[in-house]
Amino acid sequence: IQKSTQSPPEESTLRISHSRKMACELFLFRLGRGTFGQVRRIHSTPANSVQAEQRLKKFAIYRWNPDKSEEKPQMQEYSVDLNACGPMVLDALIKIKNEIDPTLTFRRSCREGICGSCSMNIGGVNTLACISKIDTNLSKPSKIYPLPHMYVIKDLVPDMTNFYNQYRSIQPWLQRKDETASGSQQYLQSIDDRKKLDGLYECILCACCSTSCPSYWWNGDKYLGPAVLMQAYRWIIDSRDERSEERLNELRDPFSVFRCHTIMNCTRTCPKGLNPGKAIAEIKKLLSGIIKKDEPGLKTATLQN
Repeated sequence: IQKSTQSPPEESTLRISHSRKMACELFLFRLGRGTFGQVRRIHSTPANSVQAEQRLKKFAIYRWNPDKSEEKPQMQEYSVDLNACGPMVLDALIKIKNEIDPTLTFRRSCREGICGSCSMNIGGVNTLACISKIDTNLSKPSKIYPLPHMYVIKDLVPDMTNFYNQYRSIQPWLQRKDETASGSQQYLQSIDDRKKLDGLYECILCACCSTSCPSYWWNGDKYLGPAVLMQAYRWIIDSRDERSEERLNELRDPFSVFRCHTIMNCTRTCPKGLNPGKAIAEIKKLLSGIIKKDEPGLKTATLQN
């Protein structure tokens, strides 16, 4: 009797199943190796080959160097790739200074529209470079000048000396007749009295409004200008301030306030959306006696514990 050389059916089935499993694993391995290879090739591709086409924007910037005073001011053009630059004009100025021309001079600090340092004239409008978006029209350059009708220290840096001297003249701090307890506790103020200061205290003294005012251009030595007058009004109507009458008396002359001819450039150009023109109108009404300062809603002499 001859013995059968064939494997039992169960053993044949196991061998076929094992072979199929091996083939499937080999296929998945090859597929995975190909996929990862493609990923590696994509990541190892030089950046230049996948870069988008450059979007070159021209900026025409006012240049003047006091060390070369014999040379006239001029407009100098720079090209910036908008694909490699932030969206604001200040981003472009910083990129130009860092990568193209380190001699370009301008003021800047917070980059958030809070400090007022980067005020300048961009495209014919006084504004803050840090919150002014770049005009993406590549066919024409963006023109950038220092604030108008101000002495220029260098390039985009105006001389703010007169502006700050005028601000100092209004004594912009809380004043009481009896200041023996000042600094120890807070003076009370009602909610309604506090609301009267909204739209005034937010001024960042960037001087965009004052340097857009023709009256300030013509009488900058005597007329205080929109920014300073709005700050003066902020302290005049503060319910906690007891020197309002003295503050108004300092403004009783033909120039400090009444050189305002309600041109309203100040309100149109304010980058914070404030209304200096309205504040000046309120001061005029107080000076003429048409209105009077409201009595405090709370007894401000009472100190808050």
